[in-house]
Amino acid sequence: MRSTPWRDTPERYGLVSRGFHWGMAALFAWQFAGALLYVGIGDTAVTRLVGGSHFTLGFTLLVLALLRGLWGVANLKRRPRHPGRHGRAAVIGHGAIYALMIVIPSLALLRQYGSGKPFTPYGLPLMPGRDSKIEWMMIPADLFHYWLGFTLLIVVMGHALMSVLHRRLWKENVLARMA
Repeated sequence: MRSTPWRDTPERYGLVSRGFHWGMAALFAWQFAGALLYVGIGDTAVTRLVGGSHFTLGFTLLVLALLRGLWGVANLKRRPRHPGRHGRAAVIGHGAIYALMIVIPSLALLRQYGSGKPFTPYGLPLMPGRDSKIEWMMIPADLFHYWLGFTLLIVVMGHALMSVLHRRLWKENVLARMA
């Protein structure tokens, strides 16, 4: 049996890239489940169970997105190529996913800081509480966090759909590079 490389190769993504991809996919599934439950059934015990980790999980996903981005840049010359028109579309789609994975939780962190409420993910005192609010810091997330979150969900669903279309229509097994 051939050993699986940790780093990416031109033929497939390595263990670290695949770990980031599928681990983050699972965390995003939980994150989106909580958001969809909240929109669908409102504030209930089930929503609080699934959505109760939303702030901490969003912070975790931001850190993972940054680490994943650094890992991707470090492996850029070794990664599988995305040739042609479909490849350019894939690069744009991946860029949109990365941008949204960074912007959405960053807006939430800005809102959290502006709210004056403490933020202690995993017990780490990231933001101390204070008595006053900073309204201008809360406005961008109030306006965009929700909508950009659902935009990310749609883009991620399109990402998954494209792997199926590549397999079925164009007979390219691009999923095998990440599976």
